[in-house]
Amino acid sequence: QVQLVESGGGLVQPGGSLRLSCAASGIFVNFYDMGWFRQAPGKQREFVARMAGNGGLNYADFGKGRFTFSRDNAKNTVYLQMNSLNPEDTAVYYCNAQADPYSIPYWGLGTQVTVSS
Repeated sequence: QVQLVESGGGLVQPGGSLRLSCAASGIFVNFYDMGWFRQAPGKQREFVARMAGNGGLNYADFGKGRFTFSRDNAKNTVYLQMNSLNPEDTAVYYCNAQADPYSIPYWGLGTQVTVSS
């Protein structure tokens, strides 16, 4: 059974940083395309960042230069380091794993990130 468990969210002031974690079980993160998505209140879920199994990275434009995706194969965990956070980054952040573009992805339950003074 595949499980993705996000953690690391919380309340942070504008300009602050958070590191989100996504611990996987039932799959090996280095064999899957792993992604981060987010959903703000009243908005659709949107892509944040992605790391392919071969390590290739993609970021949404709003995350370039601020967000960094990393992976620890030994811990079977992926991370999203988020710097220079602003209130527009407030959302529930979800981890996603997909074996290939044609497979149904697995999702975690999400972790809340709130950026507010």
